[in-house]
Amino acid sequence: MLPTRVKDIPLQPDKETMKQAPLTDFLKLLPVELLLRTMPSGLFLVDTDQRVVYWNSEAERITGYSAEEALGRHCSFLEGVECGRGCGLYSPTVEKPVIGAFCTIYTKTGDSLIISKNIDYLRKDGEIVGGIESFIDVTEQKKLEAALRRQSEQLESTVAQRTAELEKERSRLNSLLEAMTDFAYIVTDDYQVSYMNRAMIEQLGDHIGECCFNSFHDLDHPCPDCPIERVGAGEIVREERFIPKLKQTHELLHTPLANSDGKTLKLAVCRDITERKAVEQALRDANKELDAFAHTVSHDLRSPLTPIIGFAEYLREQYRDKLDEQALGLLQDIETQGLKMLQQMEDLLVLAQIGKLPQPAEPLSTNAVVADVMENLRDEIADKQAEISVGPLPAARLPETLLIQMFSNLIGNALRYGCEPRGTIEISGDREGRRLRYQIRDHGRGLEEKERERIFEPFTRGRSSTGEGTGIGLAIVAKLARIYNGRARVEETPGGGCTFVVEMLEPE
Repeated sequence: MLPTRVKDIPLQPDKETMKQAPLTDFLKLLPVELLLRTMPSGLFLVDTDQRVVYWNSEAERITGYSAEEALGRHCSFLEGVECGRGCGLYSPTVEKPVIGAFCTIYTKTGDSLIISKNIDYLRKDGEIVGGIESFIDVTEQKKLEAALRRQSEQLESTVAQRTAELEKERSRLNSLLEAMTDFAYIVTDDYQVSYMNRAMIEQLGDHIGECCFNSFHDLDHPCPDCPIERVGAGEIVREERFIPKLKQTHELLHTPLANSDGKTLKLAVCRDITERKAVEQALRDANKELDAFAHTVSHDLRSPLTPIIGFAEYLREQYRDKLDEQALGLLQDIETQGLKMLQQMEDLLVLAQIGKLPQPAEPLSTNAVVADVMENLRDEIADKQAEISVGPLPAARLPETLLIQMFSNLIGNALRYGCEPRGTIEISGDREGRRLRYQIRDHGRGLEEKERERIFEPFTRGRSSTGEGTGIGLAIVAKLARIYNGRARVEETPGGGCTFVVEMLEPE
């Protein structure tokens, strides 16, 4: 039952009254008790002393207090203080209704909740007879809002920090570009020049705001092979271009550069390589002449050398009974040195022909090549009683002749100079993309550091050399590696000896 002061409020009109009421008065005659009980927010009524006189089921659910526990109590019991927290229901200075106010209440179990509430007077015949408060639990909403605020503040802080870092990087980049003697410029995705460094402006003039293809290449349309789309996709592009205005060849490195608006710009750094290209061409011409000379010399020297060897052998065999030991020894020396010189001629021919042999269509089995080389060297291997272990070697799309030459020289070198009697030689290799690496390791006397620096030069031998070989074998290996964009080097084997390493880039 409601107290007397609010008992006249029509909470439950009878059916006859509802039936006879005009449609416009329908809302006034609704079953208020039903509405209060079923509304989806907590709701309670208080009298003029702020004592609870009505407590709906949603208020029970939210606070944990039943209607029996709440009725008759001062409404401030929810906030844990006697006078409440100044909701202002009966304050003449607080304008009613109060909509969407927030406060903290405590449930029966002691948990704190944040609620959003609406409060207003209850009036009868113009007289204030009580108050009404509806509220909803917004605790989770407030927690989410607080979390979002923290995330937003953190994001703003991160953005501000990153922006400051970008500005610092941009300033550093600008200082670096301005100090360069190479050209540097930045182009937007619509080919507009947005930046040129000092060195470039001094040579070409200021073309900022103009189209790069017109200003730099004298074209009225973008260059057919312009890399701007590739750079926009994040690719770094290196190329060479002829600059008509300067009559120079430049090497260009195009790099993607993020702009503050999120768009990708193209930063191009250009270096004049005109002189370098001329030197490279002169070097190629000189190499051609040198190769031709080596081929001619080896051919011309080989022609008279063959009969000299043959005559020495003939005299030694035919006049063995008529010549003394000294004469026979001299003839043997002529034959031996002639054969050695003939091998040098063959090696010179190989050295001249490296890079001119066609590439095989399919990769060759390097293990099979090494097996053939070891078969050819079986006598030397047997003489040294050497043990050679061969691991899995990466196949290579290189001319078989060159692979045979390379492994023949490296294994032969290890047998002659690096392998002690009954010693071991280890052959291994690996691949990283197109990069091939082969290693031949011995455990002999090794080389001093100054010898390792010069061992790949023609006719250079280490201190342990016995005079065997032509002195050209390792030079062939080094040139082979250079031809295929690699290098040959020698390292000290742990515990003593030499490890020869050959790296090459397999052709595409």
